[in-house]
This record gives sequence, structure tokens and C-alpha cells, in this order.
Amino acid sequence: MPPAGLFVTLEGGEGAGKSLQGRALARRLQEQGVPHLLTYEPGATDLGRRLRELLMDVVLEPSPWTELFLFAADRAQHVQEVIAPALSEGKLVLCERFDDSTLAYQGYGRGLPLEQVRAVCRLASAGLVPHLTLLLDVPPQLGLARKQGDDDRFRHQPSAFHQRVREGYLALAQQEPGRIAVVDASLPPQQVTDLLWQRLQALLAGGAGR
Repeated sequence: MPPAGLFVTLEGGEGAGKSLQGRALARRLQEQGVPHLLTYEPGATDLGRRLRELLMDVVLEPSPWTELFLFAADRAQHVQEVIAPALSEGKLVLCERFDDSTLAYQGYGRGLPLEQVRAVCRLASAGLVPHLTLLLDVPPQLGLARKQGDDDRFRHQPSAFHQRVREGYLALAQQEPGRIAVVDASLPPQQVTDLLWQRLQALLAGGAGR
């Protein structure tokens, strides 16, 4: 049984496999009898679903600052309504995307000042920091090829944007190697799951990432 309130995030660019791997890890947690919650951003609350429609609409083109604040609004509601209650119940919360996404996309990708983006993230997340972040790293061209058919605004951003996002994620991992574990997401899915599970088991055992 894990200690109370473990918070784990899955991060990565478009088509990295976050949803696929989140479900795979949740199945393993279920098999191990670990109380857990699998959630995601944006859109995990009633309010968040409306915000997600705005954020993913290919017709709309919000300014980078507007985009940042919409994601922050989704996160503030998500933390209060979903994440914080689950953590208080002693569950392991596994969340697809969190503050690192905002830093990578709106900070590195859009070019907004990183310290200001960090400040907005701290407010939106009420200071909540993941115990462990699993970063699924994949070349943008491969990730985008996996998402063919998905019609959301971010998939249609220029290739240079996606490259900046990837570089931003890797820069964040270099800054916080104790929290962010980088895994090669271009490997076969089962192999990726095994690598992620090793990291998660270490956290459950009180090892790496704590």
C-alpha cells in the first residue's frame, strides 16, 4: 500500500502515448491493489470540458497569454475538485499533463516568460508538485504521425513549435532529474510500459523520485 497522497504525472508532446501508457499503468496498479485515480488535463471536470472545447477548437486562435490562463483555469478546478480530494483519501493520482505541460507548451513553445508561467502554474495548482513525473520523449515527427486523424488545434501547430516543446521538456528534465524521469517513447509500447512501471515501483517502495 502506498503512502498517502502520491502524485504522479505523465508528460510528453503530441502523440507520445500518455493516454495509452496511463491506462496501462492504471491496470498494473489495479492488479497490485494500489488505490489510485487516473485523470488528465485539460477537461477532467464539467468546467474543464468546456474549457477544453475552447482550447482545442481549430477555428479559434487565442493569444499565448489567453491560452495560458485557460489552461490555468482548468488546472485550478481540476486540483480542487479531483486531485486534492483523491490525494487526501490516500490514493495514488496518475495525471496526464500538469504544470510541466504548461511550461513546455506556453513557456518554451509559445515563448512566454518562464518565470511568469511558473508563477501562474503555482497559483493554479495551489503549490502542488508531483512526487514523480514520467516524461515520454518522442521525436515530434513520429508523435504527430501517430496522431493523424485527431483534429485539435495543437496538432496543426508548425513543426518548429513542436520541436521547441520537446526541447523545453528535456530542459525541464535536466533541471529536475530527481523528479522527472525521461523514457524513450519511440520504443514498442509494452517496453515503454515496463520502463515506466519500474520508475513507479521505485516510488511506491520509497525510492527514486521521492
